[in-house]
Amino acid sequence: MNKKNNSSLFSFQIYNDLINLFFPSVCISCGEVLNRHEAHICLKCFIHLPRTNFHMNRDNKVEQIFWGRVPIERAASYFYFNKGSTYQRLLHDLKYRGNYELGVYLAKNYAREIIQSEFFKSIDFIVPVPLHPKRLRRRGYNQSASIAEGLQEVTNIPTLNSNLVRNIFTKTQTHKGRYDRWENVNEIFEVLQPSQLNNKHILLVDDVVTTGATLEACAEKILASENSKVSILTLAYAE
Repeated sequence: MNKKNNSSLFSFQIYNDLINLFFPSVCISCGEVLNRHEAHICLKCFIHLPRTNFHMNRDNKVEQIFWGRVPIERAASYFYFNKGSTYQRLLHDLKYRGNYELGVYLAKNYAREIIQSEFFKSIDFIVPVPLHPKRLRRRGYNQSASIAEGLQEVTNIPTLNSNLVRNIFTKTQTHKGRYDRWENVNEIFEVLQPSQLNNKHILLVDDVVTTGATLEACAEKILASENSKVSILTLAYAE
């Protein structure tokens, strides 16, 4: 590197240091100031992330959600979600504060942690749970699409963003029980090109699984394609 490039890099680092001095980036989870090599979440919070390790276990708690409801191959979630915990802020930042890059970041780290397992084996496409166009315009992005993007960057499995669509606008699921959630999403999804999913193993991804109603509704539409299979992956599992 020549002296001019060295000087430019040095100036850029000084500029960043000044910005961080007056407007420091903080950990979304605990609020502590991040150092230069950290992003979104500090190393301490990342190390203590309440990981489920569900990808290592068949018949884990996420898979059990779908027993008797819809046939899936595998299911797993990155970490436990408990209301009131500092890690709840991660999902809030991703879903309501416009932090698209957080979804990409968390999904990349999750993929790196499980890529040596057999979880991604035979997956043909990654499909994010879609938002209705009205909510997409209001929010500006689909948080599930950010997760799919992060997974693709690590696994190189292609993502399908426009085949599974949401045709009916529904109210938020946040305060609904299991039956009400199922009733709220039943028959609102559609696969536009079913033949594209024939004989394919689809990895359906979302930010959090609670009752599984939305994921169940999506899986049913995908499984209507000939000889298709579905696995499920989410960032969080709500106990």
